[in-house]
Amino acid sequence: MTATHFGYKSVDEADKARHVRGVFDSVAPRYDVMNDLMSLGLHRAWKAFTLLVADVRDGYMVLDIAGGTGDLALAFSKKVGKTGRVVHTDINEAMLRSGRNRLLDAGVALPTAVCDAEQLPFADNYFHAVSVAFGLRNMTHKDRALAEMHRVLRPGGKLLVLEFSKVVAPLQRAYDWYSFNILPRLGQLVAGDADSYRYLAESIRMHPDQQTLKTMLLEGGFAHVDYHNLTGGLVALHVGIKA
Repeated sequence: MTATHFGYKSVDEADKARHVRGVFDSVAPRYDVMNDLMSLGLHRAWKAFTLLVADVRDGYMVLDIAGGTGDLALAFSKKVGKTGRVVHTDINEAMLRSGRNRLLDAGVALPTAVCDAEQLPFADNYFHAVSVAFGLRNMTHKDRALAEMHRVLRPGGKLLVLEFSKVVAPLQRAYDWYSFNILPRLGQLVAGDADSYRYLAESIRMHPDQQTLKTMLLEGGFAHVDYHNLTGGLVALHVGIKA
């Protein structure tokens, strides 16, 4: 057995995707409500900043990985015009179905696909931009996923990774208390699932910090990588440019 982490637990690599799928199957119906509650609505500002940095334009081809309930995909769709395309993907069918329905309710029909970021079913050098928001930390082989994102980007294309990261030291104690005391209780109250939100808190701590993730992107072939700390490092946006 080759072991990997699932939060603070050690599981077989082959089983991690199943465990992650179980988490998101459970939380999908209340995912958007919980995002607003647990971030006090800040996730909307983080995604708006991502959209600004992406600088997606008319005619662009955009891939949204781990697109979940579709908020970023919807925002991108308003930027690419009639000649562009946004492909909305997730490894979790329940999340993707929820996102597709949300998009249709907004009058937007996008290509939607269940797929694994470590084996993307898209051609080389195709997309102008690739985004993954709050999904990279759940991937078993992050290096493989980043290499796949690099592969499908056009030269000069932009990867945007929005993810929870390492907060500044003065916030660490309060953030830990909130994460392990309030967040699971909120998950139980609103979504009927404390364990999934306890996993969320643990998975954030197991995710590479800002500088480590920057190094991973550079090792994954990106020629230029920057990151922006948001809300004291609670979240970071990494931006990689393909040469």
